[in-house]
Amino acid sequence: MNTATFAELLADTHHTAVHLEMRDLYAVGDETDDYAAFLATGVPNLDPTRSFWPQWMPLVKYAVARGVAMRRARIVSEPVTDYIRYEHAITPLNLQAGEDVRWLPRRRASDIALPGNDFWLLDDRLVQFHHFTGTGDWATDGKERTTDPTAVALCHAAFETVWERAIPHEKYTVQAH
Repeated sequence: MNTATFAELLADTHHTAVHLEMRDLYAVGDETDDYAAFLATGVPNLDPTRSFWPQWMPLVKYAVARGVAMRRARIVSEPVTDYIRYEHAITPLNLQAGEDVRWLPRRRASDIALPGNDFWLLDDRLVQFHHFTGTGDWATDGKERTTDPTAVALCHAAFETVWERAIPHEKYTVQAH
């Protein structure tokens, strides 16, 4: 299948790049230090030169400058986990890069047909599914790509329905436990 990097895929995207996140916990290595510091202090590190941001922000800014609408939606359980509190606290960096981000409480997603995994959908043509372990780290086969029309249609419909119901980041208040 396609062996291009995500950066290469995004560089070949012309209209839309949408991302649906549905987990309440991610434990990916590039966030470990910042997440631990947030848990200890309650203060997010919003320095765009740290962690994974120096790689991510230019990709987003370049795509948005070329006219790509980048939208990210997150389905979350409430009250939210510590990880989601952290993710919400660092989302201003996603917004600064040019993404539009919304949050959907899980209870408002019960009647939406959702794929079993988080995904990126690029130009309604290619889906990149993300596979995680039960503890939230990348699975050995962490990414799967497809252009199958059925998968593309499911992901498109799921994302658009979630997006329509979701709350813009600026208006979403985290309900902590």
